[in-house]
Amino acid sequence: MPTANRVLLCCLLSLGLSACTVHRAPSPGGEPPPPPVPSQPAPGTPSGTPSGPVTDTPPPAPTRMKTHSRYAPPPSGSSYWDNALGVYVLENTPGLYYRERVYYRWQEGWSYSESPNGPWHPTDVSGVPAGLGSHYGN
Repeated sequence: MPTANRVLLCCLLSLGLSACTVHRAPSPGGEPPPPPVPSQPAPGTPSGTPSGPVTDTPPPAPTRMKTHSRYAPPPSGSSYWDNALGVYVLENTPGLYYRERVYYRWQEGWSYSESPNGPWHPTDVSGVPAGLGSHYGN
């Protein structure tokens, strides 16, 4: 590479990189600049409250809902969706749950079935929805 091209390349790089730095002019008398002054809250705004736009967080989903937007309710029986458990709870049958065409039952251990009347197949906590499994502490 010819020397003239190298010099030109160095000048262009130096000029480009110099734009990345910020220089503050020294204050008269050689004293350091004063610290920045914090902004004052607007009148009527309590101190400690941000004066900028406030973003609202969405309200938490209710724990009980009649149906869920993704999971269909069980084909028979009165039920409701429980967000904490992540399953439908069958109202007239204590300990019986439903999600995605599978019924779950707790009777001294977990079992599952395609019908609320059985046949029931034993499983462990890994075979049930996570919220339901943690509810029973297994």
